[in-house]
Amino acid sequence: MLTHHSKKTEINPLTHDDQLKPKWTHLLFTVLLFSMSACQSTQPQNKAVKIADLFHDEMFMPVETVSIDDIYRLPEKFVAQFRRQFQADSTLRSQNVMANEWLAQYIGAQDGGFEYRDNVTRSASETVLNRQGNCMSLVVLSAALADALNVPVEFNDIDVEPVWDRRGGFYLVNGHVNLRLLPPRSNNTVLFRGTDVLVDFLPERSVRAYHKKTVNKRQLTSMFYNNIAAEALINTDYDTAYALVKKSIQLDPQHVAAINTLAVIYRHKGYEDEAEYAYRLALQIDSQDLTTLYNLALILGQQGRLDEWAQIHKVLEIARINNPFYYFDMAQQAYFDKQYQNALIWYKRAVDKADYRHEFYFGLSRAYWATGEERLAEKSLKRALALSDNSNKQRYQIKLQALKQN
Repeated sequence: MLTHHSKKTEINPLTHDDQLKPKWTHLLFTVLLFSMSACQSTQPQNKAVKIADLFHDEMFMPVETVSIDDIYRLPEKFVAQFRRQFQADSTLRSQNVMANEWLAQYIGAQDGGFEYRDNVTRSASETVLNRQGNCMSLVVLSAALADALNVPVEFNDIDVEPVWDRRGGFYLVNGHVNLRLLPPRSNNTVLFRGTDVLVDFLPERSVRAYHKKTVNKRQLTSMFYNNIAAEALINTDYDTAYALVKKSIQLDPQHVAAINTLAVIYRHKGYEDEAEYAYRLALQIDSQDLTTLYNLALILGQQGRLDEWAQIHKVLEIARINNPFYYFDMAQQAYFDKQYQNALIWYKRAVDKADYRHEFYFGLSRAYWATGEERLAEKSLKRALALSDNSNKQRYQIKLQALKQN
């Protein structure tokens, strides 16, 4: 899911104190080749694809990679101590706190018990020692802990707005996964009084509005391998990246993002025919996947195949103008160019497209303030505060207080 772009073209004028970095935990590293955050696509069809022709082992040195079992394995001494702690916690157990609820409190993802690191994907054993990582690390650790207590789980792939990053000459857009700890089962029946518990860095209300897709452990593991393949690719370790992404695709042949990662590896090794083949195979699975379309368009443009490039570009342009972040980026640019009336127009369009984004209202507040509309500025800032997560609340509160004092 990565694509190299030698020139930074995305519009991101926020700097210093005003840089908003949404605290999404990062699952799928997807390197894209365009400036706007458009990532809208239909769900992939379950089409049979022939993946054997994707792989070219002869082009890479063999590399040992982490096994599936080792991804989820916890140290034996830790597991024994962990189970003893669960059994000994008489205070919680006397209050009829169920195993999944106790485990959620133990993990403490939203209470400082787990430190967020967006670019760190770790196995369960590494994560339990460091207590830090991204959303994939948190989900893998939680699944391993749940297995130790026989707590059933549900994995979810959350269709959040893309969050951009740039690392090692690559553009990345980061997705999100979380996990639900389900009530213990008795005789294959869920206990009536039990409730499931969300494990996420984010409050449940923050992700409730987004579409989610339940995935199985095999698919989640495919995502894990793709994550660490992308990290290896960023570090130009192509042999390791290839070995990891091959495992990812073998686990889930429908994983379009992993096929994109493989194609990017081929491109960086100079194998453009193999890269194009991979992109076109990904489009057989999901013909509207924008990552694939952008990356394929790059190859077509570089090879001067302009008729084919133009056909893809039409699809990408439609996706761009339907994306609220297109309007937000235009608003940001206008604001920092001191074209405040134009900024107001663009911010309002962004809000019309996605009225749940706190940064849109924050931008609108600044534009109103710059044009002398202090009452509307305060109103928009209050809305931004209401929608924001904990990482931005304090900053918004300070700015709101400053507005009231003026």
